[in-house]
Amino acid sequence: EIFADGLLELFKPAVGQLDERVLAVRQSQMELRHSIETLADDLKKIAELQNSKMELEPYLKKLTNARRRVMLANNILQNAQDRLNRLQTHVNKELAKKKALLD
Repeated sequence: EIFADGLLELFKPAVGQLDERVLAVRQSQMELRHSIETLADDLKKIAELQNSKMELEPYLKKLTNARRRVMLANNILQNAQDRLNRLQTHVNKELAKKKALLD
């Protein structure tokens, strides 16, 4: 029982820190996705306004692929955060049970 309490106390801060870091990375990914979308829109506008020899289509494809990868990474992070939240909930329930038993 003491060992279980120690494990729960050990995991609780680690899960909290992981959750905070996942949130920060997700926020960064969302900002990056927004920047990519803005840049792609700007490039499309430039391409429409200028009739130059410079072909922007390959760059737009690269940006679209980068945006897709960012969205995939964001989905992975969301799944990881959901798991962390479930783990945090489980740890909190176990801690509450242990405290109730001690009282």
